[in-house]
Amino acid sequence: MSETNTSSRRDFLKTSAIVAGAAVTANLVAERMAHAAGSDQIKIGIIGTGGRGSGALGQALHTSNSVQLVAAADAFEDNVQSKVNGYKKSHPGQVSVDDKHIFHGFDAYKGVLDSNIDLVILSTPPGFRPMHFEAAVAAGKNIFMEKPVSSDGPGVRRVLAAAKEADKKNLKVAVGLQRHHQQAYIETIKQIHDGLIGDIILLRMYWNGTRPWVRPRKPDQTEMEFQMRNWYYFTWICGDHIVEQHIHNLDVANWVMKGPPATAQGAGGRQLPFGPNQGEIFDHHMLEYTYPNGTKMLSMCRHQPGTWMSVSEHAHGTKGTADLSAGVIKDHDGKVIFKANKGGDPYQVEHDDLFAAIRDNKPYNEAYYGASSTMTAILGRMATYSGKEIAYQDALDYGYQIFPTKFAWDADPGPKPDKDTGLYPCAMPGVTKVLPDAKEIEKLRKGPPNPGL
Repeated sequence: MSETNTSSRRDFLKTSAIVAGAAVTANLVAERMAHAAGSDQIKIGIIGTGGRGSGALGQALHTSNSVQLVAAADAFEDNVQSKVNGYKKSHPGQVSVDDKHIFHGFDAYKGVLDSNIDLVILSTPPGFRPMHFEAAVAAGKNIFMEKPVSSDGPGVRRVLAAAKEADKKNLKVAVGLQRHHQQAYIETIKQIHDGLIGDIILLRMYWNGTRPWVRPRKPDQTEMEFQMRNWYYFTWICGDHIVEQHIHNLDVANWVMKGPPATAQGAGGRQLPFGPNQGEIFDHHMLEYTYPNGTKMLSMCRHQPGTWMSVSEHAHGTKGTADLSAGVIKDHDGKVIFKANKGGDPYQVEHDDLFAAIRDNKPYNEAYYGASSTMTAILGRMATYSGKEIAYQDALDYGYQIFPTKFAWDADPGPKPDKDTGLYPCAMPGVTKVLPDAKEIEKLRKGPPNPGL
């Protein structure tokens, strides 16, 4: 009833229906949570048993109370078999995966989600994340998913839609953007939000390092297998390193600004020598993002040995500057006016927080900011690939789908090497199209976003 006690009969009936629906939902939620609460054991499955997946699993198994791994999946049979054997040795007593619950292939994720688990770890290469997240939500599982959560705009839209369904089902969702669980960042950003550096006038974000691993092609591999094994170097599955790595810094910027940028423009390309094993991604991106209030962010990421290395985030304000990665704020005279506490290992804390939310049945859904920060990185890639200034909303609503629609070991993943050189073509600023033209977008704006773009 309203405070003025003037609710109409229609309002009363609507409210009654909502209350009744809430009661039914509460019963369903209580029933779903009963197993974990009753035994105090959380059973987990993992989809994607690579390096980061194994790391996330280790952190999940180190949370308090009883946690048990009961199912595992990977696209590659050799990966999942060897990793499960390794898990049993490294975590004795916490891994009870029998042969019936070891799955491999492109549909392996379905086997894990059909298993009796309370939580699933999604840690395949990021291109697959929207598909797996949708399926995990449909199966009613709590979720830890690694960042980024997609490699293209249509995938981000799928994640956002699934996040809403997760809320309806009272599922707990964590995203591997661990800075949100790192004490120094939490305390420093609170000081920024409380006005310690004044109005923000500039942000600077960096992920400058060297090339990571490379997995050369083997003679018996199909094109799909090669790109899956060497996934970091193909945009459809990785997103480019601006999405796979630099997302961490861009996520911090959005956290500081309380939302994503409005536009981005910049430059990028390849300068280092590269061969067939380096696929199609750029080795540097430099961007100017503009937030809705006009604040600028300079963003740089590169894979160039022998250059200035930095993985850090900085905010400049009218009263001072913040080195967020160091947890230090200084005034304009260089005097330290705030220094944050270090805190615990954020990779562990993010799992501790998720598992606590599951056990205490508290609302918990990080998919929204995970999707927004992923889209911010994709926006940057679209701007450097095309050489155009691009609006965030256009990139989200109308960006082309680059993720394939068919998966088999003999299927076409998209990128193809030159027959003579073996090199893969990469984006050409000024030539490469990442959006429909302006007139087509205007037509599309009159209707709902086209999920097939």
